[in-house]
Amino acid sequence: MMTDATTEPGTQPSPAPLRHRLRDALGVAIKGRDRLSASVLRATLGAIENAEAVPADAASAGSVPGSLAIERSPVGVGAAEVARRVLTEGDVHAIVRAELAEREAAADTYLRAGRPEQADRLRAEIEVLAAFL
Repeated sequence: MMTDATTEPGTQPSPAPLRHRLRDALGVAIKGRDRLSASVLRATLGAIENAEAVPADAASAGSVPGSLAIERSPVGVGAAEVARRVLTEGDVHAIVRAELAEREAAADTYLRAGRPEQADRLRAEIEVLAAFL
């Protein structure tokens, strides 16, 4: 019997990271012309990528404060690049849960405002994201 090199015999293979599953689903949604799923997946992946961004004050930490002198600026390709934050799988799950909560709150607001069409759209987006958790 052949087993996968990453799993022990008799154990279940670990699922792909959430971000990878979201990206794969985005490709499927685009190919299937599922605009609703593609839209919510793009927004969620964007939220994950935004969470990896380094705050502007941390990005400028390498420069001399108050100095705009060219001789003190970083030189060369990538010299001014700052490493992005690395998110854990738990961080990614928290972001997706936050996206779900945001949509739930907005759907409730739309429903109270007498806009059931928008609330239904958000509920459909919630179903798409909930399938990944």
